[in-house]
Amino acid sequence: VDNSTSGRRTESDGNEHSPLSRAEYPDLRKHNNCMASNLTPAIYAKLCDKATPNGYTLDQAIQTGVDNPGHPFIKTVGMVAGDEESYEVFGDLINPVIKERHNGYDPLNMKHPTDLDSSKIHSGLFDERYVLSSRVRTGRSIRGLSLPPACSRAERREVERVVVDALAGLKGDLTGRYYSLTQMTEKEQQQLIDDHFLFDKPVSPLLTCAGMARDWPDGRGIWHNNEKTFLIWVNEEDHTRVISMEKGGNMKRVFDRFCKGLKEERGWEFMWNERLGYILTCPSNLGTGLRAGVHVKLPLLSKDPRFSKILDNLRLQKRGTGGVDTAAVGGVFDISNLDRLGHSEVQLVQTVIDGVNYLIECEKKLEKGQDIKVPPPIKQFK
Repeated sequence: VDNSTSGRRTESDGNEHSPLSRAEYPDLRKHNNCMASNLTPAIYAKLCDKATPNGYTLDQAIQTGVDNPGHPFIKTVGMVAGDEESYEVFGDLINPVIKERHNGYDPLNMKHPTDLDSSKIHSGLFDERYVLSSRVRTGRSIRGLSLPPACSRAERREVERVVVDALAGLKGDLTGRYYSLTQMTEKEQQQLIDDHFLFDKPVSPLLTCAGMARDWPDGRGIWHNNEKTFLIWVNEEDHTRVISMEKGGNMKRVFDRFCKGLKEERGWEFMWNERLGYILTCPSNLGTGLRAGVHVKLPLLSKDPRFSKILDNLRLQKRGTGGVDTAAVGGVFDISNLDRLGHSEVQLVQTVIDGVNYLIECEKKLEKGQDIKVPPPIKQFK
């Protein structure tokens, strides 16, 4: 790609405080995101002329964080990668962002473990009076192609082609089919909406300002197996988003299927390195990219003032389950792992299993009128 834009700023080369880089430096005074916390005029001057081999620039990487100041209580990341090389070329900014976002993980001096051996999981069967559903998701990016914020139409279609070709080879309980967003019938579309599988055109400014909604719905689609327990989104926020899920509390089986599916998806090379693990669009999803979550009923514990502290110490996060039908149930939360980077897939799934089992035990004690304890905090990065 001809990177003609980088030529206009050569004046700042070797001069940290050139008039041009000062004139271009974004106003971040009201911003609350990790990019804004770590970008200085000196770092901007050093990086603003650089581009990846595909022509992706610093200004493109930080645009979403410039346009979206963030929330006073929710600190977003504020930047995205346009390709695998973004993590190297803009390392002076992106490494401190990673360190802040991932609880002190230092990408310059630490290595990320990967482990997809699901036989190591224990106690992976939840009490189904409390756990309604279980899922594990991650993302994978295809080496050599730009990521969704920066890919051309041809690259996006190439992602779709290689993914669909590879998935056509899956057998047994992973046999399934692909639904292209541009070609599906109204009936197929409604069925995917009813199954809560269909993803919509991105409307969140965090995604649209990063360039992820371009050419919608060209090159996008959903693949799922016949049992509807393993599905893959193509070309949404990442090249692929891989999801294993089912009703009930059998997290062990969900993770088994997740690992098997990832190991059998052959035909391309994933973006991966030993410092950052699997490379994805948003720095928040580096490492495993894994979110193992359950919908769990905790009506008593969720009203206890210690609930947030218990979650923090167990390295778990809570979200609402969304949808009008879930609000009526009362006390149902989506509980998942807080960490992505610096721990393996097996470690994170086990953290969720152990933590959710602890939450259920607390709920049972409260039902009997017994007291509960706040567990000691889990140690980070052994």
